[in-house]
Amino acid sequence: MTLGTNKTQELRRKAAKLNEQFAGLNARQILSRVINGGVAGRAAVLSSFGAEAAVLLKLVAEKNPATPVVFLDTRKHFPETLAYVENLTDALGLTTLVRARPSYGQLAVSDPDGNRHATDPDRCCYARKTLPMISTLRNFDCVLTGRKRHQTDDRAQMDVVEVQESWLSINPLADWSLDEVRAYAREMALPAHPLVSQGFQSIGCQPCTQPSEDYRAGRWAGSDKTECGIHITKDGKVRRIGANTNG
Repeated sequence: MTLGTNKTQELRRKAAKLNEQFAGLNARQILSRVINGGVAGRAAVLSSFGAEAAVLLKLVAEKNPATPVVFLDTRKHFPETLAYVENLTDALGLTTLVRARPSYGQLAVSDPDGNRHATDPDRCCYARKTLPMISTLRNFDCVLTGRKRHQTDDRAQMDVVEVQESWLSINPLADWSLDEVRAYAREMALPAHPLVSQGFQSIGCQPCTQPSEDYRAGRWAGSDKTECGIHITKDGKVRRIGANTNG
């Protein structure tokens, strides 16, 4: 979906205003204004239920456990991740889980043999993540993410508030380091993803994730791919590789 110029400009103005308002605020203060203050409209949380997901979800649950949590169920997740979704939401008292996933009919066209991840991982991500996300999140005005600047080069310069598609993307943990994330998880005794103890530092779909000593190096190992296509890049554009191709 492409927004009209006026709508895009309006969203950019709103993002700029919120970035000014959020300057100097910590994650809890930002979440209070978004979830309870409604400063960005209807809010949802986008979560991968990966290695660090519990931190943002815990902070959100403290503000309002009924906040919608959108889980991108690609139909390629580890069984451990699917179990973790249920266990973590129960542990944190989150009550509104929304599963965004590709239909079998759509996958019959885009990934008929289920092996697109091996031949064209960008198109696989587009079909299994980007399209379901766009369909679900167009019902909200803003989405909270757990992205952090330390994670990838694409994220190093990101703002706390960005424009994506027809909504605002808000990153309250943008300036958290990996050490801070892990320290908070220990302090709060948050349930860990079961694969973390097996050496997985960053966890995505099963075919494209492997254990690794270096953070995120286990995602799409052996390639220069670092993003799955559900977030905007540092130049402010949505990465939607495969949008104009067949299959």
